[in-house]
Order: sequence, then structure tokens, then C-alpha cells
Amino acid sequence: MEEYINGYIRERLQGDGGEITFVKREGDEITVLLQGECSKCLILDRCLSWIEHRIEKDLGESVKVIGIRKKPYFQDV
Repeated sequence: MEEYINGYIRERLQGDGGEITFVKREGDEITVLLQGECSKCLILDRCLSWIEHRIEKDLGESVKVIGIRKKPYFQDV
């Protein structure tokens, strides 16, 4: 799953300035770290649903994706 998120999914989000990193998997829950444009995206819920759908379609697994937003470093000041 880590390879799929960090490879296939990451490439698609980077096209829009986003960044995603696999954090952990516990049962059927996958936690990802979202940075770049993803950290402030207003439709993030739709994107997480899309990721769940892609995982089910491509890997045959039904999972819940939980996103952790990380603000860009310049917003942490």
C-alpha cells in the first residue's frame, strides 16, 4: 500500500501542486500526510474518496483514507 500511495497516487497529486506521503496502515484505515496545495484544498474530502476508489479498483481492497494536513513551512510562523 505504501508503494501504491507514494508512487501512483503521489504522481497524480503533484500535477496540481499537491504532495502525499503514506504514514501508516491499521487494519482497513490508511493514514496519509498531505502537503503543498493539498494542505489548503477545499475539496480534500472528494480527493480522499477518489483515493479510496482507486485503491478498491486497482488493488481490490476496501479502505478508509484519513488525511493529515500539514501547512507549508512558511505558514507555521
